[in-house]
Parts: sequence; structure tokens; C-alpha cells
Amino acid sequence: MTSNQTPYDNAEALSELTLGKNTRYQAQYAPQLLQAVPRQLNRDAIALSDPMPFHGADIWTAYELSWLNAKGKPMVAMAEFRLDAASKHLVESKSFKLYLNSFNQTKVDSISALQQMLQQDVSRCAEGDVTVNVIEPKQFASQRIVELPGICMDDLDIEVMDYAFNADWLHHSTDDKQLVAETLNSNLLKSNCLITSQPDWGSVMIRYQGPKIDREKLLRYLISFRQHNEFHEQCVERIFTDLKRYCHCSKLTVYARYTRRGGLDINPFRSDFEHLPENNRLARQ
Repeated sequence: MTSNQTPYDNAEALSELTLGKNTRYQAQYAPQLLQAVPRQLNRDAIALSDPMPFHGADIWTAYELSWLNAKGKPMVAMAEFRLDAASKHLVESKSFKLYLNSFNQTKVDSISALQQMLQQDVSRCAEGDVTVNVIEPKQFASQRIVELPGICMDDLDIEVMDYAFNADWLHHSTDDKQLVAETLNSNLLKSNCLITSQPDWGSVMIRYQGPKIDREKLLRYLISFRQHNEFHEQCVERIFTDLKRYCHCSKLTVYARYTRRGGLDINPFRSDFEHLPENNRLARQ
């Protein structure tokens, strides 16, 4: 692979995606619209293999879900999807949006029937466990806006001259004489879509135990994703892997919440010691 190539160049799994192409919307149920991207495509590039060093899920929130009831009356709801990180594929987000829009003129007998259709279709695409929770309008008032837990690093007064991805910021970034358990966060995470290079804006929480990490170097590392092209899920797994490799965390969680696009937000969670969090959105989402 030359210096200008990436692990994704000429990847057959990416060549057929509708992402970045003109697409006609379908308003009748079309589960075939869902498109899968093999997780191993990225995991090979960062030397991840079974058994995975983490568990977790891609937590999706769909804000634009509508269908027709048995009498033809339009219905609306939100939905939460949790795709197990152990699934064979991640689901490409534009195809997910097109799939959800295919319900717009589709009659579905009940919420439970809708939920079952969503679960079966997405699980089939991901080839793994998926849970779905349809959130009805009467539940909207209970939806919370929160802040990520931990100490925010964004007020550090640093000068930034280089925005190219650089894991070297994590080299020699720990103090082995100080063993800590702390939670840090940043709202400065930005990466770019792997296919279209459109900006993906996010916030990230890092909870770890182990040698104390230099916060300035960690923030510079996160900022270095600013021109980096990868899907949300791949960025989070890269952060997890780099922190494990270079910072020797004995316990680690990386949780990113990205702003929505096309009525969908994606929130990958990877941890080697914590359970999945509640799906509470941030103000920017």
C-alpha cells in the first residue's frame, strides 16, 4: 500500500453503496435498501481480530419515522436501534435513512409489528443481534438532553498547527507513576465521511483506569481526526485500539455521540468493562 492509499481503496464492499450517489426515494416498504459494510474491513487495518478486546454497540436514534396504520392514517415515532458490535457488518447510514423512508406509505398493523419488522430487517443486514425500541409521541416528553460525564478537556489553551491524523500524540503520553481512574470528554471530535468527505461532528467520552494520560496530548490526538476519513464506528474503534496500545489502559470505555444527519444519529460505544449506557442525546444532537 503506497503512502497515498488507504485500506479502503478499491474495496469491493464499498463500491456498491448508494452513499454519495443520486438516489430516488421509495415510499413503499423496501428492506433491500439496507446496505452492509463489513466491520472487518476497518478492523484488519487496525489489527483487530477475534476475540475482540471490547464489547459494545452502535446506538442509533431515528428521529424521522413514519408509516400508515391499518386504516391508512399517518403515524409518527422515534426509534432506538442497538446493533451489537459483534455483528458481522455495520449498516451504512444513507441506506438506513432510505430504508426508514420506505415505510412512509406502508400500512403496518401495530407498533409491535413495526418493531418486529425493523428488528428483523436490520439484524439480517448486520448479521448480528439488534434490539429496537419504538418511541411513541406520548413518550417524547421523557426524552432527556444530557452532557457527557467527566472532565471536559476543551478549555486547554493549546496552539494547533497540524490537523492530519497522528496517533503519535499518544506515544509517551502517560505517567506510569500515577495510576488513576478518570473520565474525560471533548466536544471537538470531527471526522469526515469515508465516501463523501462530508463532516461528521461528534463528542466523545473516554473513561479509563491505568497510567495517567496527558490531557493535552490526548486532546491533540482527538483533534487530529479533523481531516480523517472513516465511518463513525471505525473512528471509535481506532480510538479504543490506540488508547489500549499506547496508553496501556487496564480498563477502557470510548463512547462517541455524533450529531444527526438525515434524521439519524450514530453513537458507537466500546468498552472492556462497562455495560451499555442509556441513549440520552446531547444538546447538539
